[in-house]
Amino acid sequence: MVVSKADAKGRILKLRQLIDRYRYEYHVLDTQEVSDAVNDSLKHELYTLEQTYPEFVTADSPTQRVGGKPLDKFKKVPHVYPMLSMEDVFSFDELNEWHERVLKIREGNSLDFYAMLKIDGLAVSLVYQAGVLFTAATRGDGKVGEDVTNNIKTIESVPLSLRAPDESELRALKKNFDLSDEVVEKIRSRTGRIEIRGEVYMPKQAFEIMNKERAKRGEDTFANPRNVSAGSIRQLDPAIAASRPLDYMAWRLETDIGEPTQTAGVEILKLFGFKTSLGQPCETLDEVKKFFESIGKRREKLDFWIDGVVVRVNNNLAYRQLGVVGKTPRGLVAWKFPAEEATTKVESIEWFVGRTGALTPVATVSPTLVAGTTVVHASLHNADEIERLGLKVGDTVILTKAGDIIPKIVKVLVELRTGKEMNVKIPKQCPICSSDVVRRDGEVALMCSNSSCYAKEREKVLYAARAFGIDGLGDKIVDKLLTAGLVKTPPDIFRLQAADFLGIEGFADVSANKLYNQIQTRKDIDLAPFIVSLGIRHVGSETAFSLALAFGSIDKLASASRGELLSVSDIGDTVADSIYEFMQSDLGKKMLQDFDEVGVKVKKAKAIKRILDGKKFVVTGTLAKLGREEAKETIRLMGGQVSDSVSKQTDFVVVGENPGSKADKAGELGVRILSEGEFLRMLGQ
Repeated sequence: MVVSKADAKGRILKLRQLIDRYRYEYHVLDTQEVSDAVNDSLKHELYTLEQTYPEFVTADSPTQRVGGKPLDKFKKVPHVYPMLSMEDVFSFDELNEWHERVLKIREGNSLDFYAMLKIDGLAVSLVYQAGVLFTAATRGDGKVGEDVTNNIKTIESVPLSLRAPDESELRALKKNFDLSDEVVEKIRSRTGRIEIRGEVYMPKQAFEIMNKERAKRGEDTFANPRNVSAGSIRQLDPAIAASRPLDYMAWRLETDIGEPTQTAGVEILKLFGFKTSLGQPCETLDEVKKFFESIGKRREKLDFWIDGVVVRVNNNLAYRQLGVVGKTPRGLVAWKFPAEEATTKVESIEWFVGRTGALTPVATVSPTLVAGTTVVHASLHNADEIERLGLKVGDTVILTKAGDIIPKIVKVLVELRTGKEMNVKIPKQCPICSSDVVRRDGEVALMCSNSSCYAKEREKVLYAARAFGIDGLGDKIVDKLLTAGLVKTPPDIFRLQAADFLGIEGFADVSANKLYNQIQTRKDIDLAPFIVSLGIRHVGSETAFSLALAFGSIDKLASASRGELLSVSDIGDTVADSIYEFMQSDLGKKMLQDFDEVGVKVKKAKAIKRILDGKKFVVTGTLAKLGREEAKETIRLMGGQVSDSVSKQTDFVVVGENPGSKADKAGELGVRILSEGEFLRMLGQ
């Protein structure tokens, strides 16, 4: 039957609305009004009409879930709000200790909480522009993730456009959470940028069915749902993700639209069309404990893997005011279930030398399945840990995964000894260069005393290659370059010529030129990763980022006093001493000089001074030069606090066009009002 263009347009719109309604009912409300066959029939009709009238195809059409072309590589996506990690606690006592710390910061003001399941999957951030899915990105390093939008679109439970709540739902939401008209309008309109955080996972039952089918076909089976979820989303071909039964569960409305609590945020997520993690508000820690214990009893019956419960300060303003320490927000913790344990036998212990010269003992154990993965190595951290355990080679031990991630030996079963076990030899000489091993005052680590130790050089070069993003320089190639005397320090990487690689086994003209060209393209580098590349003791990516913000250039950092270093947020005496000693040492000065001589250009970072410390702001209206979220983030970076409501404690209200009632209230209370221009001048812009 021939359908006119006008009729087709109307039919397409209605089909999309109906299909999305059935999607919402199935994934969010857990109801199914029609059979899968009926749903498939509707989708087929929609697809046929869109093929006939391709001008009506939009990005949020259900037909666009699968159809992206395979990619050569993932694009990078900067996170407007860093995707931070969480502090882990493993007991109610540790949860109480966390509570006492945040109460101290809150000066004794009481807190309530929101407890929810910690899904064991892959964290993915979704960004919607004007209500339509714009990008989906992995955590990455927390500041920059990978664009996996095409793969996420294949997951049926992810809305391609945010659902429009009906007026009765909005009235109920407003009443239940005492929302302002402004907040309700934001939810109704779904305009601007809205970011949602959640977890990609694979249901247990779907995982088992998939593995059985793979086994029948003679294909390798997967170890656990977590691995296959992460692996599926990081496939360059979206058809692979589409072929696997993935699901998505949202756990936070990241964009601040004025909702007062996490509880309200979860309800808004549901109205937007998301399946949400099982959770509940808790007035006390005792209520949190009851929730944790009840979930522990139901854990095995759930159709997805969880590894604990996330406990979050429910009040959003209090949560933001608590801030961040290191790379973790103070306002939430993950209360983990006891890690899965198993017994195994220690077959040998080897000592590895890191980039700082620290010797780390690593036990090789009989292959043992723990928490879904086969473990063959376990770190023993240092010689003191071996002594504390009373460990011998040949011992039967209890192996656990701390936080379900890191294999760790927690106990020796001395009752199972046969008398053939051997004492662990603590090295007096470096296992690589045979130089004397020393222990610094006040430290537990054994250190190689040789500043030119091959192992140190190798790890420093590898560490720098990763910081510069030179993927082609792996362990084996660096070993060959060091052996050939072509590289000794990180700056030597940039002295290499294409011809140098031709003398190394495995390289021909094409591969040599390819790696040479990759190295040359990495000479321009941002300040934070460059600081990482220097290999300064105790300085990782989070500290490097803070240093880049604080000093803005490598020259200013190199000349910083110890006092200036200590003024940087989250940097204490030990880290400050380490940075200062490196920058003042002949080794540090020469490395910076060598990087400069080989043509490395370090981009200056925009140094952010904390000139707003202790000041409380409210931002309202439409800002012409800064987006409202960018303005809020700038205030926080400069040490200020951002609130959604005006009170006598507010210092400044920044107003743009159409500011609404907040500007009026500021006038009533005598709070100083800043135009966008005045605000920018305050920031020195």
